[in-house]
Amino acid sequence: MAFTKKDILDIDSLSVEEISMILNTAEGMKEISQRPVKKVPTLRGKTIVLFFQEPSTRTRLSFDVAAKRLSADSLAISKSSSSMVKGETLVDTAKNLEAMSPDVIVMRHSSSGAPHLIAKRVKASVINAGDGIHAHPSQALLDLMSVKEKKGRIEGLKIAITGDISHSRVARSDIAGFTKMGAEVVVSAPLTMIPKGIKALGCKLADDMESCVENADVIMMLRIQKERQGAMLFPGEREYASLFGLNRKRLNLAKKDVVVMHPGPLNRGVEIDSDIADGKYSIILNQVTNGVALRMALFYLVAGGGKRNADKA
Repeated sequence: MAFTKKDILDIDSLSVEEISMILNTAEGMKEISQRPVKKVPTLRGKTIVLFFQEPSTRTRLSFDVAAKRLSADSLAISKSSSSMVKGETLVDTAKNLEAMSPDVIVMRHSSSGAPHLIAKRVKASVINAGDGIHAHPSQALLDLMSVKEKKGRIEGLKIAITGDISHSRVARSDIAGFTKMGAEVVVSAPLTMIPKGIKALGCKLADDMESCVENADVIMMLRIQKERQGAMLFPGEREYASLFGLNRKRLNLAKKDVVVMHPGPLNRGVEIDSDIADGKYSIILNQVTNGVALRMALFYLVAGGGKRNADKA
């Protein structure tokens, strides 16, 4: 199968076969990071631009590490260090980047749809590293990879997602990804953090967190995104933790081999207790590890590796 996608913008635009191809490619890429010399010449001569307009630690660094492990040349640009602070438009900035002939632009932006806008205007491949509250496809793909690695499958699993669903691009992409791959997704949150029409995404809405995590194979906890809320949507962190925080009592309602996930950063003691975040059920750091391999796979596929292999076959 040839990978024909120019851009990776959201999960909805990927087929089941394309997602499977990405996950299989990422599994192969993971071995590179376990070598004494963590580098291969696969993308030598390719140029990758990390165009991040919002703060990021895990996503930005893992994209950077992924590019370097494939021997691509990577450079980073932020809003504060670009001419956008002088009034240059996003499109003009992207066009100027395009004039330097990059092969891939990885873009994070606070406005939903910004990567889609740029993808239509540049020849380079665009990978969405998070746009507003809309999508975070690489995070969802690494989450799928992490669950498949731990459970051996995705189809038929119960995935419980709790937290700030309304403002979470991770939640939207995870719901799309897990349901597309055959899992059952159940979400819970304060009603002020549940977007209208949530069931249209293909998930179920639980009345409380207890029913959400009951018999769950996977529990995904989400951060309260105060920077996007504008106003507090709950009385206080203590009350939130008492009703929607993952503690030992709630964890015991899930299956005995449950895995606990979190896209980071953690608010310890609010959405998740530290003993659980650091405990035997947690695969939070595995997610970070898999994030590098998954993003290596995306670079390889959109930069032509998947197409070249198909042509040789």
